[in-house]
Amino acid sequence: MGGTWTGFLFQIQNMTPGEAIISILDVALIAYLLYRIILLIRGTRAIHLVQGLIVLLFATVVSGWLNLSVINWLLEQAQLSLLVAVPIVFQPELRRALEQVGRGRLFGQGGPFFQQMDVEDLLDDLLQAVRTMSRSKLGALIVLERETGLQDVAETGIEIDGKVSSEFLVNIFVSNTPLHDGAVIIRGDRVAAAACFLPLTEAQVDPKMGGRHRAALGITEETDALAVVVSEETGAISLAQDGRLIRNLDAERLRELLAESLAQERTLLSILPQSGGGRGA
Repeated sequence: MGGTWTGFLFQIQNMTPGEAIISILDVALIAYLLYRIILLIRGTRAIHLVQGLIVLLFATVVSGWLNLSVINWLLEQAQLSLLVAVPIVFQPELRRALEQVGRGRLFGQGGPFFQQMDVEDLLDDLLQAVRTMSRSKLGALIVLERETGLQDVAETGIEIDGKVSSEFLVNIFVSNTPLHDGAVIIRGDRVAAAACFLPLTEAQVDPKMGGRHRAALGITEETDALAVVVSEETGAISLAQDGRLIRNLDAERLRELLAESLAQERTLLSILPQSGGGRGA
């Protein structure tokens, strides 16, 4: 290792000004490319896959340093298989990247997927909307985006980027309106998109459950999101989390459960969770 660093430092000392500028430019371009890749996947579930790959690479280096030959060999073979698996696993993100290159947007301005906000204000508007929809039996699904971004889900719908309010949410889910039969994604204190498609659960569920409940379970099985469901048939309120559904809640109990879960996000880089809506039942 020492010899490698010595040779590296020797090369730097003997560079001409032109070679030094080219090397700096080379490093800067690679750093910027990595930065844009991080921005591309930061708001999607792929970020957790990247974290897993980093752990795998780190474990490979450590096993080699400790002379754990069998473990090191297994990890190296796993890395070879990833050459085939990664394009398949990251297919949605690769497609998005190519689309942005075609539109000239890969190097455009990227914004954060999460924004700081007042959780109490969000809950006030959310609970008021849920009460109204429950009384009127307006079917609705509201997904709270948390640490796992839902940008890939939001892109299946109509971009909105509007301030959250109870009136806005109720109007979206009014029957026979253009956006009611789909998912609303709320990011921070903004409605990011509406009429989005959510994955349905593949687990065995109560046959009486409609599409909204299945979608709520599906999105919470694949992400750490929270999903609030209002039944169109009965007006009953439910909450899905971690692939589990809590049914027949009143507004105050729903508020307690949401506040408890959202409070955990305050400690994560000062980033607060989000909410969104789902497929109709």
